[in-house]
Amino acid sequence: QVQLVESGGGLVQPGGSLRLSCAASVSISSMYTMGWYRQAPGNQREMVATIGRDGSTNYAVSAKGRFTISRDSARNRVTLQMNSLNPEYTAVYYCYANNGYRVYWGQGTQVTVSS
Repeated sequence: QVQLVESGGGLVQPGGSLRLSCAASVSISSMYTMGWYRQAPGNQREMVATIGRDGSTNYAVSAKGRFTISRDSARNRVTLQMNSLNPEYTAVYYCYANNGYRVYWGQGTQVTVSS
């Protein structure tokens, strides 16, 4: 059973930064793609950033230049560095993993950007 556990969410002021981390219970080398999605109240879940097994990355337009996704295969972790946050980024952020057969989700971590 694959488990994904997010951490690092919280309250941050506009213009601030947060670093989200996702710890996997299995080797992330077995995952074709990992990444982060977010869901704000009343909205659908949307992709923020993904990273492939080869290290290739994909970002939502709103995340380009602000966010950086990275993976640490030795620690089985994926991180999302978020800079220059504004209230529009307030949402629950979910870790995502896809091994080619099934998609896995973490339980989510709340990010609130507010003064």
